Amino acid sequence: MRQGVLARKTMETDIKAKLVLDGRGEANLDTGLAFFDHMLNSFCRFAYFDLNLKAVGDLEVDQHHTIEDCGIVLGQVFKEALGDKLGIQRVADCLFPMDEALAQVAVDISNRGYLVWQVDCPPGMVGEFPVEMVEEFFRAFAYNAGITLHIRLLSGKNKHHILEAIFKAVGRALGLAVGLDGRNSGIPSTKGVL
Repeated sequence: MRQGVLARKTMETDIKAKLVLDGRGEANLDTGLAFFDHMLNSFCRFAYFDLNLKAVGDLEVDQHHTIEDCGIVLGQVFKEALGDKLGIQRVADCLFPMDEALAQVAVDISNRGYLVWQVDCPPGMVGEFPVEMVEEFFRAFAYNAGITLHIRLLSGKNKHHILEAIFKAVGRALGLAVGLDGRNSGIPSTKGVL
């Protein structure tokens, strides 16, 4: 079973996570931020990842540490779950609509953490979630997972729709990229390593 487990405690957050790549899209989440839990659930549902994640953070300060540190932890358990990366598809993309919002995501499990963020979303809050933290979350995730992640918003006005389209698109693309390719059981790289 491809899975990763991690407990990470700092002066700002205490996070425990278990991620199963070959799951059913089931999530047990408690970050202290209901909208963030909703987004992570959407991510898991479309990736078919099972995720247990409990985060206790200094929300009395603000949401930044909790959201960014969840990205760090999720990236690290994702990388652990991938193991030797033998036989994975490696590269995938997704075009995901959510009413008027349309998100485009491309991912390469390259062992090179990088985020390209081309999203023009109205600033502000969705519930208790600050919109600008989505970029920080995905940057932390991509860097710690060792993936190249491109996220573009092609259309959208409603903040909730935009963010949900992005989380679902990233989930769908990652779910495809970690899928096993029956034609190749080796490392999917011209270099022979990732």
